[in-house]
Amino acid sequence: MTHRIYPPGSARPALACVVSGCLLLSSIQGCASTPPPAEAQPIVTAVSQPLATSSQEIDQLVAPIALYPDPLVAQVLAAATYPTEIVEADRWMQEHSTLEADALAKAVDPQSWDPSVKALTQFPTVLTLMDQNLTWTSALGEAYGGNPATVMEAVQRMRHKAQQAGNLTSSPQEVVTTQDQTISIEPPSADIVYVPEYDPWLVYGDPIAFYPGWVGVPGLFWDGPGLYFGVGIGVGLFGGYGWGWHHWDADWHHHFVGLDHHPFISRSPTFGHFRPTGRPGGFGHPNALPRMGGFSAGAMHSSAFSGFNHGGVAHTFSSRGAASFGGMHGGFHGGFHGGGHR
Repeated sequence: MTHRIYPPGSARPALACVVSGCLLLSSIQGCASTPPPAEAQPIVTAVSQPLATSSQEIDQLVAPIALYPDPLVAQVLAAATYPTEIVEADRWMQEHSTLEADALAKAVDPQSWDPSVKALTQFPTVLTLMDQNLTWTSALGEAYGGNPATVMEAVQRMRHKAQQAGNLTSSPQEVVTTQDQTISIEPPSADIVYVPEYDPWLVYGDPIAFYPGWVGVPGLFWDGPGLYFGVGIGVGLFGGYGWGWHHWDADWHHHFVGLDHHPFISRSPTFGHFRPTGRPGGFGHPNALPRMGGFSAGAMHSSAFSGFNHGGVAHTFSSRGAASFGGMHGGFHGGFHGGGHR
């Protein structure tokens, strides 16, 4: 069994900027696809199908990040609802690879990205992982935006599996605590964070189905049993920015990602069915499902769950966006080449 690993910045299959999709309404049936003019702003549509995802599929989505420290899990889930910004930010990071610490934070702060995407610039390898596995990222973002509680519960479920397999214990790099069946993972230091490297398809005991075409990234994938930790990442200098490490948390009791101790609200245009209810700080009750066009988000089924060349998102970009993505072309194959199979 082999894993093809693409180092950050290396050549890999390109991502298409295409537009297609179906909008199912009670009075309209059909599907249309008309490319807009080059200067048009991003157009995003979601595919509505009355097909719910299974717990196994959700487990498969959260497996690569469930063992990250709680604040990093929060940042990844929030940023996954902005897949196009993930790509843009990762390209930007590659172009500004010499920036570090405070210089990096100052350069990132004025960018137009969501705070969650800015937060991931503290962890460039994680950002690259999400970029190189954009189909997975898109599906994870749609799943979290559609029903945060289901995804948060899946993270806890996977942590329990890893713990039962003997692969999740406290160490000098992380503090693992269990209270009322809730497993929390925190760094031992307020200013240094260690991101675990592991095989997400083996670390939980019984092997999980390999996510189609998933690509392991050096520094995050450990082709062996258990967890491996490399060098810690300093996050102290990012604390003065509203998107820095210390502003994020995972509220396991209420089942949502927290930004400054309030439920994170995604206003991403990528998934049109994410709509806050108007209550301050989030989607009404975290267990409630947002609705679009009369369809419950629980019935929204990302095509990323069911096959290749999708990703839960169909979109086109303006000339600015196309330039940001380096003129990429071809199908939604970014996450479907180079992955091994188990």
